[in-house]
Amino acid sequence: MPLKKSKVVEQDGCLVKVVHLDRVRQARRAGLAPERLERMSGLYKALGDPTRLTMLLALKDGEMCVCDLAALTGTSDSAVSHGLRRLKDLALVKSRRDGQILYYSLDDHHVAQLLETAIDHLDH
Repeated sequence: MPLKKSKVVEQDGCLVKVVHLDRVRQARRAGLAPERLERMSGLYKALGDPTRLTMLLALKDGEMCVCDLAALTGTSDSAVSHGLRRLKDLALVKSRRDGQILYYSLDDHHVAQLLETAIDHLDH
């Protein structure tokens, strides 16, 4: 019985095991400290929630209160408050009080840039 020729199948991995130590060392030196890596991971987890992301995108255009954000997202005031607390803990949003109303806005221009970069990437 004749041998079948096998086709080379394109794979996501290498066909041979080779470690490029110079590149690995360079990546380790450029990497983040574990605490900063954990904080960055938390930031992306927060951005991974559609409701929180909707709130951030809305706040990009100006401040809003909890009631506004609840109406926008179709969720309860309590759920919005919980999401805002998480975003505030990550320094993504800040608040200011005007009488009995607490208004939220993006913490700084870096948050807006982060959102714009993501939108640009989607459109690319």
